[in-house]
Amino acid sequence: MNANFPVAYRVTHRIQQTTDTVTLRLRPVDATLPPFLPGQFMMLYAFGVGEVAISISGDPNDQDGTLEHTIRAVGPVSRALHDTLLGGVIGVRGPFGTDWGLETTAGRDLIIVAGGLGLAPLRPVVLAAMAAGNHFGRVSLVTGARTPSDMLFRDEQEKWMADGALEVHQTVDRPTAGWRGRVGFVTEPTAHLAVAPDRTTAFLCGPEPMMRFCAETLLRKSVSADDIRMSLERNMQCGTGLCGHCQLGPLLLCRDGPIVDYATADPLLTVREL
Repeated sequence: MNANFPVAYRVTHRIQQTTDTVTLRLRPVDATLPPFLPGQFMMLYAFGVGEVAISISGDPNDQDGTLEHTIRAVGPVSRALHDTLLGGVIGVRGPFGTDWGLETTAGRDLIIVAGGLGLAPLRPVVLAAMAAGNHFGRVSLVTGARTPSDMLFRDEQEKWMADGALEVHQTVDRPTAGWRGRVGFVTEPTAHLAVAPDRTTAFLCGPEPMMRFCAETLLRKSVSADDIRMSLERNMQCGTGLCGHCQLGPLLLCRDGPIVDYATADPLLTVREL
């Protein structure tokens, strides 16, 4: 299978997450792409409009070849993908990039911090951790959104909380009537987590300032920079690094990212985003 040519996938389910964000479940029309690892991304092609890199938000335990992508309509291509109706066909290439390395964290405590759309690429980590049972230590999830109505996977988060397999801490920037959770940035509940630094691995995804502040919070709790992993998703356009648009310092993020440890990311976060 040539990684440069999109494979046809059909939209079989649509879940409207917020007013501008939808999760599409895709089933292969003919050929099936290789399995993905949590943290990897696909290039999604809206025929006649263009192609963008979108993280995979689906369950890595699914073995039927289906994919799930959570897409926010912020430009012409993402709008066209967001608006694709049931039965519509999308071109898909991938999977590409590095993953969260969940298999290297057996027996360790996991801290998962997601800001806004950042929960999408972290959802596979949550689902894999829950399916693994006692394979990991304590698992804590911190999610944040601008308002309660901007919270992704709200029903699932309620189930995760009820299940008790992991701690879930929710916070919003601007509460609305009926909101009973925290108010403020994700750094605050992160700062209050009980952390055993020698056996903790953290996964961060969201706006870069959010990830930087969360990483600094964890560093103050003596978590090693090598054990803090984050997703850098700047300007990825081809999926393979060949076009060079995704270059950030010595990294080509399509190839060497999007998942990197904080020891690698820290000096690169000062590079101005174009």
